[in-house]
Amino acid sequence: EAQRAAAAALARLELKPKGKAPCSSQEAVRSQVRKELMAEAAASEKGLSMEEKVREEQEEEGAAAPSVSGVYFICPLTGAIVRKEQKEKQLREAIEAYFSVDPVAASIMEIQTFNKDREKVRACTETMAKYLDNIYLHPEEEKYRKIKLQNKVFQERISCLEGTHKFFQAVGFETKTLPVPGQGKNSEFYVLKEEVLSRLEELKSCKEQLLSSEPVRAQLHRQLTVFQPSPAAARFELPHDFFSLTAEELRREQRLRTEAVEKAAMLRTRAMREKEEQREMRKYNYTLLRVRFPDGYILQGTFYARESVSVLYNFVREALRDDWLPFELLGPGGLKLTDENLAFNECGLVPSALLSLAWDAAVMADVEAAAEEQRSPLRPELLAGAQTLS
Repeated sequence: EAQRAAAAALARLELKPKGKAPCSSQEAVRSQVRKELMAEAAASEKGLSMEEKVREEQEEEGAAAPSVSGVYFICPLTGAIVRKEQKEKQLREAIEAYFSVDPVAASIMEIQTFNKDREKVRACTETMAKYLDNIYLHPEEEKYRKIKLQNKVFQERISCLEGTHKFFQAVGFETKTLPVPGQGKNSEFYVLKEEVLSRLEELKSCKEQLLSSEPVRAQLHRQLTVFQPSPAAARFELPHDFFSLTAEELRREQRLRTEAVEKAAMLRTRAMREKEEQREMRKYNYTLLRVRFPDGYILQGTFYARESVSVLYNFVREALRDDWLPFELLGPGGLKLTDENLAFNECGLVPSALLSLAWDAAVMADVEAAAEEQRSPLRPELLAGAQTLS
């Protein structure tokens, strides 16, 4: 009975959102489990379930408001800001609209963006480029201006990918039914229009564009927010967008974890703990980071969990009134984030974390001596929109 209670307590502990990496110390885990059991015992004495106990604590502390309403992206073609689940629809609509502007570029965007297998995209574009190259190098050869649609290579490498047929039509091919030499039957072909032969340099340009283009990616919206000084800076309430697992997958994983805790009777080795921590970190696609300045103001932004610490330094620097001022960022526990190449999930800064900013003492002494009055280092327009963190 006690073992089951301990397992349930540990399960509840691990489900609680935290602003730091999962605990890797076996003794620390045991300590937290004991605290959970004591809390459960106290709740039982008052006739409360553990869920009611948690609600009671939240009411005493004040329920945490959502830190952000979700994860948002910016469409690079339109500038529209949309929720994560709407970004592909927005991209499709934007690329579809771009066909009226530049059909060749729009078709290449479709090929690069909506076919997820990058190896297939590479093989496809290289084969398509070869077709165009043959025409450019041998314009007098009629055989190079026709592509049999039922050709095995065309079917396996090109026809099955999205956007490819639109590309051939955009560069000047049309569909015709022609006799197949030596077979006595007809088949469908792409045939280059005669007028395109007078614009071979354009055809060459289309080929180069096809080979050099990259997928169109929606950009993560940082949702930059400035908060006034608040004691609630370390409290985070994250929406489901920040987790790579669905709610059902989270419930299933938690059930399996609880069963594993009940069965486990041996101490984990260091290697096992590190492997488990890495598995924990991979659950998060995004992280919500807050940087508290010495004057108490808080800068908040949304990041990919696998982005590097250097991105956060640039994010902070762009928010400063004087972006040349040297500073350091300190993670939870005061640890300096000196290796800017590390990813946030490698530093334990997922799915959320509160960091502190520290100025270079010598430089700040000179700045303060020269300044007539103290002022916030953040840009005035950001301070003007500072919100209250509840």
